[in-house]
Amino acid sequence: MAQQTQRFVSRLTRETLALILAGGRGSRLHDLTNWRAKPAVPFGGKFRIIDFPLSNCLNSGIRRMAVLTQYKAHSLIQHVQRGWGFLRGEFNEFVELWPAQQRVNTSWYAGTADAVYQNLDIIRQHDPEYILILAGDHIYKMDYGEMIAHHVETNADMTVACLEVDLESAKSFGVMSSDENGRVLEFQEKPSAPKSIPNHPDRALASMGVYVFNAQFLYEQLIKDADSPRSEHDFGKNIIPEVIKKYRVMSFPYRDTQKNTQAYWRDVGTIDSYWAANLELIGVTPELNLYDEDWPIWTYQEQLPPAKFVFDDEDRRGMAVDSMVSGGCIISGAVVRHSLLFSNVVANAHSTVEDSVILPNVHIGENVRIKRAIIDLGCHLPDGMVVGENLEEDSRKYRVSPQGIVLVTPEMLGQNIRFSR
Repeated sequence: MAQQTQRFVSRLTRETLALILAGGRGSRLHDLTNWRAKPAVPFGGKFRIIDFPLSNCLNSGIRRMAVLTQYKAHSLIQHVQRGWGFLRGEFNEFVELWPAQQRVNTSWYAGTADAVYQNLDIIRQHDPEYILILAGDHIYKMDYGEMIAHHVETNADMTVACLEVDLESAKSFGVMSSDENGRVLEFQEKPSAPKSIPNHPDRALASMGVYVFNAQFLYEQLIKDADSPRSEHDFGKNIIPEVIKKYRVMSFPYRDTQKNTQAYWRDVGTIDSYWAANLELIGVTPELNLYDEDWPIWTYQEQLPPAKFVFDDEDRRGMAVDSMVSGGCIISGAVVRHSLLFSNVVANAHSTVEDSVILPNVHIGENVRIKRAIIDLGCHLPDGMVVGENLEEDSRKYRVSPQGIVLVTPEMLGQNIRFSR
């Protein structure tokens, strides 16, 4: 029976086109997205955020994917071209890049629904039976084949993936309510007073921004929405609230079926949540297992030498404890504790890095102290620099988050880096 289900899901995924919406800035990440779209932000030591939805598609058997870009997309486009060009077009497998190009209107994408609407001619050329729409800026592992199968089995026009969140967090999401069969009855985008789940007064059912549509149904709804002068042309604000009135919209609870618990999903949309999600990976048994051979996360990576730890003197020992250190790093007489270092980080003698996320190509001088910080790509920290010990002083030069995480970028240091970010 399991093999039959697997073949059934594989047939469905072959008839699916995945559209990954990756045009957003992610303004709550502040300076981290001054020069890159949020899906291009590095995550997990060697990946970009966009790698997670792309890997989910690939591992689910979906081999037709399009990435819709808009805001400062150069590094995102470059990353996808370099790391995701291994699919074979002659087998109808591809990852296409669809930049905002004013195909229909003379304006840029006005909303998530408009982004798809402006590419309807391309979508129709691919002639999918189902269309999977994904946000390009969340961290999670999900078999979309199960969701598509659920969509078909419930005879849905549209299916929305959902998860349970606390009421305060729900204010940042689309919140829905459903009947005992999972049919969506109400949907509110970012409500100020989220409606709780029956019998769970402190929890709400939130949309993950993952949708499955019957293709023809989606075309009809997008055209209708485009003709509405009052619409903001957004799936959460306009499409979903409109279609639940007349059509069959089903929810798909996203859970870890083996543990029967809420599955791992992170919206790394703030400095605090980005810092926390990265440092979660350091744990002995983190919820997100990057070492899972059954569900690998694919990416582009440079060919780099192994990380190196040098000097073993009593007062100058290169070492890392409770940390993840990526290829190309040189820990030269420095101490790294409970931190995540991306590729090509150099930390020099007598420096310490604690509870911090260090992005690629960072150079840390001698006698530097870093604590509870995010150091952006390409920063050169001069000898003796101290970050994270005096937040009042740090706030004058850098950005300090509500939870006291210090973000340092090259611009804040007066450094003008010229390579792609």
